[in-house]
Amino acid sequence: MKYKAIFFDRDNTMIKPDPNKVKWRNEMIKSWSGRDYDVDYDKMIELFDRAGYPKNGLKSVDEEIEFKKKYFEEILKEHGATENLQERALILHNELWCNSSVLFDETIEVLEYFKSKGYKMGVISDTSPSLQLSLEKIGLGKYFESYTCSDLAGAMKPDPIIYNIALKSLGVEANESIYVDDYDVESDGARDLGFLSFHIVRDGEKKSKWDISSLKEIIEYIEQTDK
Repeated sequence: MKYKAIFFDRDNTMIKPDPNKVKWRNEMIKSWSGRDYDVDYDKMIELFDRAGYPKNGLKSVDEEIEFKKKYFEEILKEHGATENLQERALILHNELWCNSSVLFDETIEVLEYFKSKGYKMGVISDTSPSLQLSLEKIGLGKYFESYTCSDLAGAMKPDPIIYNIALKSLGVEANESIYVDDYDVESDGARDLGFLSFHIVRDGEKKSKWDISSLKEIIEYIEQTDK
């Protein structure tokens, strides 16, 4: 077997937002504020700053929990809510923290395949210290030996630092490893280091031979090249 390890990104690679949780969040915020939920990526970053997101990242799950409560409070303020902000932020936090995602249809099948073949398995994600907990809560903890999050690594993809920390955690080299991510610059960053790296594009046009529309295409590639 040429490859010894496989690393996955988390969000929009193995898991996606739970539409029921999204609907619940939007309905709650509208009921408290009278306004439709409206937070794009730029607004999220602004609200992170308002909530006091540390420049060097969150360094523990406890610190993350306290930050997320403040973040939900800032969301409520942004939408014009004025009453019982801390209490309502806590309701949002308790319902949504590490509990707002569902699996893509093929995720378990693909993870089972690589586990059965004896691959070492890890996750590399631009996220906070609850990375492992979030995957355990959705039933994926049994598959992974390594969880590398940007906050604890002190670097975000495609910085080589975060990939190298992940490789070291499993005791493998880049040329022995596979990676998959939903951002092309991040899959490209891994490939530049020597990974066999795929960019998953479930909706949209494939522009590279490394673009895939399903995680199962990684299995197809491996089985073809192992012949």
